[in-house]
Amino acid sequence: MPRQIVMARCRKRRESQSEGKMKRAEIDMLGGSLTKNIFRFTIPVILTGVLQLLFNACDMAVVGQFAGSSALAAVGATTYLTNLLVNTFLGLSIGVNVIAAQYVGAKNQEQLKKTVNTAITVSLLSGILLAVIGICVSRICLIYMNTPDNIIDQSLLYIRIYCLGSPAIMVYNFGAAILRAQGNTKQPLFYLACTGVINVILNLILVIGFHLDVAGVAIATLVSQVVSAILVIRYLVRQKGAFHLDIRKLRIDKTILGRILRVGIPAGLNNTVFSISNMQIQSSINLFGSAAIAGCSAATSIEGFVYAATNSMHQAGINFTGQNVGAGRRDRVPKILRLCLLYAGLFGLVLGFAVYGLGRPLLSLYTHETADIEYGMIRMAVLMLPYFLCGIMEAVAGVLRGLGYSVMPTVVTLVGACGFRIIWIQTIFKTWTSLEVLFLSFPISWVLTTIAHFIFYLVVTKKDRNML
Repeated sequence: MPRQIVMARCRKRRESQSEGKMKRAEIDMLGGSLTKNIFRFTIPVILTGVLQLLFNACDMAVVGQFAGSSALAAVGATTYLTNLLVNTFLGLSIGVNVIAAQYVGAKNQEQLKKTVNTAITVSLLSGILLAVIGICVSRICLIYMNTPDNIIDQSLLYIRIYCLGSPAIMVYNFGAAILRAQGNTKQPLFYLACTGVINVILNLILVIGFHLDVAGVAIATLVSQVVSAILVIRYLVRQKGAFHLDIRKLRIDKTILGRILRVGIPAGLNNTVFSISNMQIQSSINLFGSAAIAGCSAATSIEGFVYAATNSMHQAGINFTGQNVGAGRRDRVPKILRLCLLYAGLFGLVLGFAVYGLGRPLLSLYTHETADIEYGMIRMAVLMLPYFLCGIMEAVAGVLRGLGYSVMPTVVTLVGACGFRIIWIQTIFKTWTSLEVLFLSFPISWVLTTIAHFIFYLVVTKKDRNML
């Protein structure tokens, strides 16, 4: 048999095996048991979120253990600022997620292909813009946040190195949004597992071996982000059909971009104002000194792992609702909402109580300073026990965005969560200045926002008989 024929058959066999693996990684959002499929979708999303958080948690744990409390405070003081910068642009990835999921449900291959190319192009451009903005404004923002003089230079160094990885952050998250719309949540998890190992190894080498402290953990995170972006691009390039990415044909389709922006801009605005309100919280924490910053930063890092579980219901709501709306199966939306609420409540309740019960041992992974740990426990006591309320709030917002309603959930969040917290700081907190009073603004805002989301959902269902 001619050598060319043998090679062609081997290539076809490899492609068939590759396509088979991709199909097995996808979850059917339009058929089968919603209870089972939402759970299957959720677990990799949770683990992916956990691995993303491990980047920052590893940074903080390593500097806290091997570089001291001041270095831990320096990294922790940047958390809300980096969230503000990154999450503003990541709102666009929610637009990609919703639009891609709807095209998958409608089986519109041509528009889906344009969405993939547009999304990756936008991710690169927004990442470059974010890097420039972050490097330029970071010092001003840190000063505005009352960052103590003894840590501000280290905080600035960390955030500027972190911002250099912005294009990679955008590419990975936009690519992961495309894969989630496909029903594939396992691939992003696998990639972050690989890069998480790289991050941990580099942290230990650069901080312990080369004594680079804050700069070392920032470089480790930067390298890990670049690797994760390369892996997700490689996967899309190897895809067949509508999800294939041709690097030579990267371009922006104006119609697709318009649809992405209509969903993504409100989501980005939501993230921005949310982060601004959290920066106000951080500024208030900074008034209590570097020990409070270190302890609350460690608690925030641990809190993020619980949020990853509850926020997975936001992602499930977007994708399952989006695909079913695209396929014309709006009658399944109420059950999707009920299941997302159930899972979000259970995750938040169980994990919140577990984390609070293990609070001191968990905080000791970040710092050995008694004062730091006591401040961290104050935050955990107020936030962790009612954390299921945050999960319920996120689940309702996810379903509304999957339905294509992005503006109203944003307005509700801005007023019910962000606006309320800022008013709380300027009134209640100024009258009774304590960390307990400051953190109490979180659970109250979750309740107010959830009620408003439910009212809007009921208004939507009255207009659509298929969702009654």
